[in-house]
Amino acid sequence: MFFPEQILRADLYTYVSNELNAIESLLPEARTAEYGRIDKGALWALRAKVYLNSEVYTGVARYAECMTECTKIISAGYTLEPEYTHLFLADNHLSNEFIFAVNFDGMHTRNYGGTTFLTHASMHAQVTGIAYGTTSGWQGLRTTKSFSDLMTDTNDTRNTLWTSTQSDTINDVSDPNQGYIVTKWRNVTRDGTVGSEPVTFVDIDFPMFRLADVYLMYAECALRTGTNVGTGLTYFNTLRERAYKNANHNVTDISLASVLDERARELHYEGHRRQDLIRFGKFTGGTYNWPWKGGVKEGTSIDAHLSLYPLPGSDVISNQNLTQNPGY
Repeated sequence: MFFPEQILRADLYTYVSNELNAIESLLPEARTAEYGRIDKGALWALRAKVYLNSEVYTGVARYAECMTECTKIISAGYTLEPEYTHLFLADNHLSNEFIFAVNFDGMHTRNYGGTTFLTHASMHAQVTGIAYGTTSGWQGLRTTKSFSDLMTDTNDTRNTLWTSTQSDTINDVSDPNQGYIVTKWRNVTRDGTVGSEPVTFVDIDFPMFRLADVYLMYAECALRTGTNVGTGLTYFNTLRERAYKNANHNVTDISLASVLDERARELHYEGHRRQDLIRFGKFTGGTYNWPWKGGVKEGTSIDAHLSLYPLPGSDVISNQNLTQNPGY
C-alpha cells in the first residue's frame, strides 16, 4: 500500500504555482468560457490570490507578481455590476463582474451548503418573506458588533444589516435576537421575482472571484510595494463610488488598515476574512480582538497555531507518513 509523503507549505505552494503555469495555455481566453467554467481569467485570479498570500505560505513576498495578475484581469473586459446588491440575487449570473462563479439552481443544483446556507442561516421569522425569496429561516448566523461598527453608514449600499428586531451586541449566542442579521443573499431576481424553489433551495450563484476583489488586491499590493499607489487609490474609490452611487465618499489616500476595512465592507460573507486577517497578522494573538474570539464575549488572544487548520484525524490515522500540525 502506498502512503503519500507529507510536504511543507512552501513545497505545496510551488506545486500549485507550477500546475497553474502548466495549464494556462490549455484554457480558453478570459470571458470566453461557458458561464461557471474555468478560463484564463479564473486562473489569473487564483494565481493572484496565491501570490497575494505567498509571504504567509513561503516567507517570500510576491505582491508585485500579484499586481501583474490583477492587471491582466482588469484589462480583460470585466466590469463592475452597477448595483452592488444585484451581485447576490437569484439572477446574479447576469453580472459581468464575476470572473468565476459556483453555480446554484433551486431546481437542478441543490445543496444545503453554499448560498442556500448563507441565505437561510441568516434569516429568522422577522426577516423571511417575499422580499427575501424564502419562507424559512434557520436562525443561525448573526454578525458581531466589530463588523456592524464598520457598517454604520446607511447610505452605503453594502450595508444590508437587519437591525429592527436585533441588538447589536451578542451576550448570549443562543439568542437569535442578539447580533445584527446580514441580508446580503436574497433568493429573488433584480425585478423582485422569487427564485425557482422558494422554500429551501436558492438560485444564487457564489462569486468565487469577482472584479471588486481584484481591485482591492491591487490596492493592497500597491501599498505594500510602494508602486502605482495612485492607481490603487483609483480602484479603491471606484468601489466606494459604486457603494454610495456618487463620489462624495471618495478618499484622498489609503492605508493598509483602510484596505482591510474596505475588504470587510465589500466582501463580507464571501469567505475572505480569515485569510485576510492572517495575511495582516491580526488573526491570532491579542492585538486585534473581536467579540467571541477565543470563545470569550469580549474577545481574547488565541494561539498562533490556530492560523493553520488541523489535519483530519482520519487521514493521520490511515497514513503513517503524516504528522499532525503543531498544537493539535
